[in-house]
Amino acid sequence: MAKRLFCDKLEQMIYSSLRNFAVHTAAGILTLFAAIKIIDGVTFEGETQIILIAGILLGFINCFIKPVIKLITFPLRLITLGLFTFFINVCIIWFVQAVFPEIVIEGTVALIYTTLVACVLQFIVYSILN
Repeated sequence: MAKRLFCDKLEQMIYSSLRNFAVHTAAGILTLFAAIKIIDGVTFEGETQIILIAGILLGFINCFIKPVIKLITFPLRLITLGLFTFFINVCIIWFVQAVFPEIVIEGTVALIYTTLVACVLQFIVYSILN
C-alpha cells in the first residue's frame, strides 16, 4: 500500500513538472514572438526554429533554474520588496539573447520592455493554463 502511494505521488510530481515546463515554454515562445513584433529595438534574423529553440531555453530556465536563483537571492528580494525579481527576469532574457545571436535586443530600454512583455504574457499564459 505504501509503495503504491509513493508511486502515485511520484507520478503526480512528474506530471506537474512536465505541465509546468510546458506552460513556461509556451510563455517563453510567446514572449519572444511578441517582443520581436511589438518592441522597437528587438529584431530577429534567422529561421523560425531558432525562436522556438530560444523559447524552449527560456522556458527551461524559468521552470528549473529561476526557482533556485530566487531562493538564493531571497534576502535581496525581501529588502527590495520583490523588485529584484524583475532584475532576475532581465538577466534571464539577456542571457537567452546572448546565447542566440539571431535575436538582437538593442539597448537597455528594449531589454526592459522585453522583460515587461515577458511578465505580462507569463501572467496571461499562467492564468489561462493553470
